[in-house]
Parts: sequence; structure tokens; C-alpha cells
Amino acid sequence: MDRNLLFTSAGRRVGLVRAFRREMDALGHPGSIVTADVRSDAPAHYFADRHLLLPPVDAPGYLDALLGACERHGIGWLIPLIDPELTVLAANRSLFEAIGTTVVLSSAETVRLSSDKRLTYAFFREHGIATPRTYDAEDPAIDRLPLPLFLKPADGSASQHTHIVRTAEELAFYRGHVPNAVVQDLIEGEEYTFDAFCDVDGAVRCVVPRLRIATRAGETSKGRTVRDPRLIEACWAVAEALPGAVGCITLQAFLTRSGEILFTELNPRFGGGYPLSYAAGANYPRWLLERQLGRAPAIDPEAWRDGVVMLRYDDAVILEAGDHRGVAGDVRPG
Repeated sequence: MDRNLLFTSAGRRVGLVRAFRREMDALGHPGSIVTADVRSDAPAHYFADRHLLLPPVDAPGYLDALLGACERHGIGWLIPLIDPELTVLAANRSLFEAIGTTVVLSSAETVRLSSDKRLTYAFFREHGIATPRTYDAEDPAIDRLPLPLFLKPADGSASQHTHIVRTAEELAFYRGHVPNAVVQDLIEGEEYTFDAFCDVDGAVRCVVPRLRIATRAGETSKGRTVRDPRLIEACWAVAEALPGAVGCITLQAFLTRSGEILFTELNPRFGGGYPLSYAAGANYPRWLLERQLGRAPAIDPEAWRDGVVMLRYDDAVILEAGDHRGVAGDVRPG
């Protein structure tokens, strides 16, 4: 069985690639790490064993190019890292299985629930999970809601095109300028991201709440792990309710001033802030790699440390002339 790993849309996800590299070395894992992106200058490429250029996920040749790359490079497990890929990969999982590649991704139903915030809201309500009221932006009931409100694309990601709406004029403007939008109650309180680990059999094995102290482009730039039993229990229940959840599931919620926990987002993939949970001891890469090697990982859901803080900053990859490669190549730093 091929043991190489492929991270698609690797972009700036250097911390995640490094974590998998570290755990592969510690386990004596025989595989290589391959990254793929639409850009040859994606920083994560330069921390992998090989890197590949792929067309955008919405391009006609994307799926064939990705399948061909998996065959050529002996990819055993494929781990997608951005939302637009998830629907395509979930729908075509069998094509990858036919060439010996496992797509490490939750079921098509969980991916569907995450792809539209109206479906996410309906799922939360159906399972008794507290969540802000959510309306389609065209719903006339919105005009009777008290301001301020929060408007965002139903299929958006990375906090793009999200707006706090404080006046009727702003509401009318953003309704007309943000396509496929939903409107929610504006919630005040502490915002948390949760990294939930679901084993290959779908069982929830670990949950780490991360307080979002500061964010940039939708990702946590400053955060702290918080061992709060109420937060952990609430997230655990959400993850258990998801059909066929596998791997790292990222959830977001607010802890209001009154102590209510309101869930707002679902992303069935590694979030950009996961390296904080990894640094605190929630070793999801190792647990996945051990499963790939046919071993039963020793998972301790309490092993991660409380109060670990992450302060992210920009670093740089410096390349000499000729090192900036636009095709597959061995670019792992020495």
C-alpha cells in the first residue's frame, strides 16, 4: 500500500505540514509528503518532499489532474485543506479508492451540511444545538429584526464578505452586494474554535477549545487553549451528531455573557489554527498516521495542555535563483 500523503491547496499551511513531517519521522513512517496548490510559490511547498501544480478546483480538468497526480506519486492518503474542494472530493471518493488513494474526509452528507450555512443552521436546530437565528437574506422577516445583525455568504469561507449591519441602509446595501447571503443575530461574547478529532470509525476521540483572541483573514492569529468542561461537552455532542465525521472537524461557537454556547460554523477539515492544539498535545497527525500504518493509536483525550497560547507572525521562505520551481520536484529544506 502506498504511504505517501498529499495535502491539496497547501498554501500557507506550513505549521500543519511540519507537524505531519515531525510525526512521520518519529514513527519511522516510510512515506513522503507531497503538497499541491495552484501556485508554485505556495510557502508550504518548500517544507514538503515534492510539490505539484494543480488547476483551480472549479476548472474543468481539476479532477482528472488530481487523480493523475495521485497515481503518479503513489498517494495513499489525500488530505484537503480548503472548503471548495470538499464537495468535489466527497462526491468522487470512489474514483480515488479505485486507484488506492483514501480521501481523509467526512461523509458527503457532513460535507453538504458544511457547504451552506442554511443547511448548517437547520442541522443545529434539528439536533437541539443552540445557534443564532439565521435567515435567507431575501426573507422579508429580516426587516422586522432588531439591529445590529450579521450578514455573510451562505457558502463563504475565510470570513470573506462578512459584515456587521447596523442600519437599515446598510442592510439594504449588503443584501444587494453580497450574493447568496444569510443574516444572523449578532452575538456578543467570547468566540471559540474547536478542533474535534473523529477516528476513522467516526467515533469522537478528542476536543480542544481554542479562544480566538485575535483573527486575520478568518484564521486565528492569537489564541489560547481552554479546558472548560462545558465547552468540551457541547462540542463533543455536535461532533457525535455529524454523520460519518472523520479526521479533524473544526467548529466555531460563541460563549455569551449569560453563559450560553451558540454554535455558528462547521468545517470538516483541519483549520488554520490547528497548530495551537497540536502544540498543546492534541496529536491528530500522529493518530491519523498510526491508523494509516494499521496501528491502533493510544489516544488520551485529556493529554492536551490548558492555557497554551499561540501568537502567530509572518515568517519567510528565502529562495536562491533557480530554486523557485513550478513543477514537481524535491524541495524539502535540508
